[in-house]
Amino acid sequence: QVQLVESGGGSVQAGDSLRLSCVASGRTFSRYAMGWFRQAPGKEREFVAAISRSGFSTSYGDSVKGRFTISRDNAKNTVYLQMNSLKPEDTAVYYCAAKETIWETRTLLKYDYWGQGTQVTVSS
Repeated sequence: QVQLVESGGGSVQAGDSLRLSCVASGRTFSRYAMGWFRQAPGKEREFVAAISRSGFSTSYGDSVKGRFTISRDNAKNTVYLQMNSLKPEDTAVYYCAAKETIWETRTLLKYDYWGQGTQVTVSS
């Protein structure tokens, strides 16, 4: 079992930045590829970013590419999502997810563990 706890969400203005954190506990964090997903009201949960268990390989959704950066610190059991140039359409609940595998994946259903989510609200 892996427990995931997200933090760092909040309410910001368009153009601002936020950094989300997700702390994992329960198993060896470095065995897990990690992902960030988001869900806006009335919409399906969508892929945002993912990172391999080593941290050397990353993947991004088209809508955030060039603005968001995923990273991890295996010594701190933490994965981060740096979000720059935020837009109102980035407003959503952001979830981190874990899968015990080498490479990152964009596929929601492949993740085994999920956090409770953190709200990000961007106003214009």
